[in-house]
Amino acid sequence: MIILGIDPGSRITGYGVIDISGRKPQYVDSGCIRMKTDEPMANRLLTIFQGVDQLIGLYRPKVLSIEEVFLHKNPQSALKLGQARGVAMCAAAMSNLVVHEYAATRIKQTIVGQGHAQKEQVQHMVQSLLKLNKKPQADAADALAAALTHAFHCRLEGLL
Repeated sequence: MIILGIDPGSRITGYGVIDISGRKPQYVDSGCIRMKTDEPMANRLLTIFQGVDQLIGLYRPKVLSIEEVFLHKNPQSALKLGQARGVAMCAAAMSNLVVHEYAATRIKQTIVGQGHAQKEQVQHMVQSLLKLNKKPQADAADALAAALTHAFHCRLEGLL
């Protein structure tokens, strides 16, 4: 089973693709969908939608695992994050993918063992778990962590 993980953002949306067909999760791909910050928000959302839709077409995942919105001190940032999540989830729904949402603290707890881990710790553990030659970019590592979290919870619940 292929899992697409998404770390949504209005400027950078990270993605990570893993295959959990074997005993251990296998790295497939990761990267970032980057938006021009001088573009109107509607254009950035379209870029996210098209990018996620393209990834779904390319890798044919069965599941999309995405980070939940957490409360921001800045309400404007929370709204933009929610919009980015929404278009990614819409792309998944249009392709009939099951969408699973995980709190950032649950993802960090699952991957690092500590719910308030730093980005560098997440990068290190993702690199280690997937046996990567180098640390993935921070947003891509967060997306891979979201995908791994879903894989680990499926195994724990006996769904794999």
